[in-house]
Amino acid sequence: MDTDVSALRSLAQVYFDAAYEMDAEKFASIFDPLSSVTKIAEDGNVGVTPIATWLAAVRNMKAPKQQGFTRDDQIVSIDVEGELALLKVKFQIPPRSLTDLLSCLKVNGTWKIVQKVMTSKV
Repeated sequence: MDTDVSALRSLAQVYFDAAYEMDAEKFASIFDPLSSVTKIAEDGNVGVTPIATWLAAVRNMKAPKQQGFTRDDQIVSIDVEGELALLKVKFQIPPRSLTDLLSCLKVNGTWKIVQKVMTSKV
């Protein structure tokens, strides 16, 4: 259990680094290729984006690091049940503050994000 929590903390750190640098390859290294990103879409309904589409969008985003913004990353909680884990994280991509729930599965001994559910506020 402690090794799982440690591995999940490391995964969260890669996630925070990828968000700060807007590094699609770093994100890809911790997401399962079949994963998706879910949020409330512009029309108010649930929007689900396949990870490949989301990563393509990340490649076109300006990185907070390039803009000189300071980081404010926080692991709110880690809940592990066997090969299943849920991470709640908070971070900033100015002007937005984001909260993500990252559903993870231990795939062949490695933790991978299989579902990202997100919300943000300005």
